[in-house]
Amino acid sequence: MAIISTAGTRFADSVYADRLQRVTAEAAARGIGALLVTPSTDYEYLLGYRAPALERLTCLILPVDGVPALVLPRLEEPLARHAIGALADGLEIIPWHETDDPFRLVSARLAGALRVGLQDQMWSRFVLRLVALLDPAELVDASPAIVAVRRIKQPEEIDRLRRVAAAADAAMRAITAERLSGRTEAEVSRRINELLLAAGNDSADFAIVGSGPNSASPHHEPGERVITAGDAVVLDIGGTGAGYCSDTTRTAFIGEPPPDFAALYEVLRLAQAAACAAVAPGVPARDIDRAARRIIDEAGYGAAFFHRTGHGIGMETHEEPYIVESNDEPLQAGHAFSVEPGIYIDGQWGARIEDIVVCTDAGGERLNTNSTDLFIVD
Repeated sequence: MAIISTAGTRFADSVYADRLQRVTAEAAARGIGALLVTPSTDYEYLLGYRAPALERLTCLILPVDGVPALVLPRLEEPLARHAIGALADGLEIIPWHETDDPFRLVSARLAGALRVGLQDQMWSRFVLRLVALLDPAELVDASPAIVAVRRIKQPEEIDRLRRVAAAADAAMRAITAERLSGRTEAEVSRRINELLLAAGNDSADFAIVGSGPNSASPHHEPGERVITAGDAVVLDIGGTGAGYCSDTTRTAFIGEPPPDFAALYEVLRLAQAAACAAVAPGVPARDIDRAARRIIDEAGYGAAFFHRTGHGIGMETHEEPYIVESNDEPLQAGHAFSVEPGIYIDGQWGARIEDIVVCTDAGGERLNTNSTDLFIVD
């Protein structure tokens, strides 16, 4: 079995101790007696290592009163102790053997908890066992307590987002400096993956290349279509560096764009700029979506912009907050998210511009610094 290393991605132990404390406080504020977190991004966020997600139960127990505990298979104990270092001093580590019942070890440490929060990516096989053992406790979603902490990025997290955004920008500049015509979408996608790694990413996570009519499909899977003169090409790329994700999109055109595409693209450019400029603490997330959508609607392309304006980003490419009409949550300093309006004319062409923006006390900081002008390429 391969273990994914998180060496080099850990922050100081004090960062994780603070996260555990803040998440527990959020749980208490919501009337939750304890949180249960199994291997997932949330688990890694709280402990600083990526535990293997196995059929054997590993479970972090965070009671609002008492010492946190980590129930895990005996064979995983050395890895856990090595990975979390001095943080282990503040945890009760409870290894279980192959003949033990780990679910009873968990339930024994939840005596008296009337509401227990379960992490939202917990396997159903684990949830069903806990439902039976924890009755009559009410089992609720732990996400609100965890997300309340995760979605406010601390300065050390923003530094990593800034660095990985710069690496994505470098890869984008490199691919748009190359000749694209005569190459297949799949060939260009593979080249982008090479460039993401060369720019310093630990992994290349995706490289969407949609050309010609495929540029009107926002999540197009790059294929064997050959890019030719007169094609719009949407390039949506991202990787991971030091545990944090990048995501940026630019649009290129093979040769001189016709007037109707140039007009469409200018509307999109103004809409994306307006949305970025609207970012400030206290502004509802939906107002960022509205800022972009208003310009696109007024230009007559409203039906061609059919997805939300953005998504949060951090240890996952998609996380809270979501920049969408239904989200009236006020932005806070530390929120990091994409701003990526798009216009898609089915069967003909499409365009999208995407930057990662961090809400600061002074407004929005755009982490991607490449020009948003249309790239004219060969």
